[in-house]
Amino acid sequence: MKSKKAAMRIKSLLVAIVLSSIFLSTGLNSAHGAKTNTSTPIKYVVVIFQENVSFDHYFGTYPNAANPPGEPAFNPLPGTPSVNGLNTELLTDNPNSANPARLDRSEPLTCDQNHDYTPEQQAFNNGLMDKFVEFTDTESCSAPDISKPGLVMDYYDGNTVTALWNYAQHFAMSDNSYCTTFGPSTPGVLNLVSGQTHGATPSTLQDVVANGTVIGDADPAFDDCSSGTTISMSGINVGDLLNQRGITWGWFQGGFRPTQVVNGKAVCGASHTNIGGATVTDYSAHHEPFQYYQSTSNPHHLPPTSIDAIGFTDQANHQYDISDFWNAANGGKLPAVSFLKAAKYQDGHAGYSDPLDEQTFLVETINQLQRLPQWKSMAIIIAYDDSDGWYDHVMPPIVSQSNDPDNDALTGTGLCGQPKAGAYLDRCGYGPRLPLLVISPFAKENFVDHTITDQSSILKFIEDNWNLGRIGNQSFDEKAGSLLNMFDFASGNSNRRLILDPVTGQPH
Repeated sequence: MKSKKAAMRIKSLLVAIVLSSIFLSTGLNSAHGAKTNTSTPIKYVVVIFQENVSFDHYFGTYPNAANPPGEPAFNPLPGTPSVNGLNTELLTDNPNSANPARLDRSEPLTCDQNHDYTPEQQAFNNGLMDKFVEFTDTESCSAPDISKPGLVMDYYDGNTVTALWNYAQHFAMSDNSYCTTFGPSTPGVLNLVSGQTHGATPSTLQDVVANGTVIGDADPAFDDCSSGTTISMSGINVGDLLNQRGITWGWFQGGFRPTQVVNGKAVCGASHTNIGGATVTDYSAHHEPFQYYQSTSNPHHLPPTSIDAIGFTDQANHQYDISDFWNAANGGKLPAVSFLKAAKYQDGHAGYSDPLDEQTFLVETINQLQRLPQWKSMAIIIAYDDSDGWYDHVMPPIVSQSNDPDNDALTGTGLCGQPKAGAYLDRCGYGPRLPLLVISPFAKENFVDHTITDQSSILKFIEDNWNLGRIGNQSFDEKAGSLLNMFDFASGNSNRRLILDPVTGQPH
């Protein structure tokens, strides 16, 4: 009798082990992150990472809009806090050689400005913030983009970036958040996911890498859709940390899905037409940070093996088309951490995108996210990869110094302060001030945060929320300010939503 009972116990144990194995292999053990312990009530983070906007370019006159006839009107709520924006003196007697001027809603398409590592430092001119016209201004370009003298100084208000101003009214925004370092998109995306631009190996000797540090744009080495000089990164990123803890995650980008495969190599040929009628290829390889790291890359842009596999490690290796995000979300399989990158025509980058196409993407995305059951424990973070060189009047704190004689110029030729012994060079930063918004049932309402933060503060929030630890190796996550002041975890309201019209940016 005892032996029979013992055999039954062994059989039950074996069944339990098999079931547990199936449970783990299908990923149901974490319910796509929902049951994972977190340090805050936030169980889902969605980072919407947009392109090339300085804070003053979108929020310089917040919350006061011109409200001309025929444009979506913006009228601030009573008690709206002020921001460190463009006061009367900066608008009418600016230390630069041109005053900032309002760009009308009829002028969404503009020239792309100079946003390289060295010219941005030169524009800041020892913190005087008075040489933008000389060093980052691009005021002449081809139609449909408009050309204007002193264009780099100019800004939009709540009649054009209406949705973003409305999100700021009802949730939390920062007026003291910065690029982690000076420079364009590639440094920005690397700082978002690793706080680290050092450890780069270029495929050819180019000026996009200096002293082993990325200072310019080049495509990732582990991507079939890359071209020209490519870069591979050593070290680890937040995807590696999430994998170590078994947390579901993914990077979802417009145009990632190949339009064809030629000799086993993916071709990213999808495109859309922007508001000016220009045809824009959807996918930009140098906007995809995880493709720089072999450990988190999906070189051939392989699709997930199933909707259930999205967020887990399979042939897609956490790198997806943005359509895969909605397949997962609408199927109840939302990963715990999601990074969303719009197709280029909707990412806000001057020269091929614009604030109105960007608004359509942001509003349609956020409206849909607020309708998901996971909204009750979600935080949406809207952030930007760089400033595009657009004027911003605030000098950032310089927490990382560098003295590369060929590339640094903030405090003199070849200088961005004096780095400590052993510090990685060519990471002069913080760089220009950027918009940052948090949209969540737990976000403070109509709140402006003045805490000093940077792109790696988003990385730090994810690390701390899921107890991942730090990247190490001089990552900026060690220095990053906290996003927590933008939340009120004691007063979350899952019924709190703001549904906007994607065309006007106004509440439905």
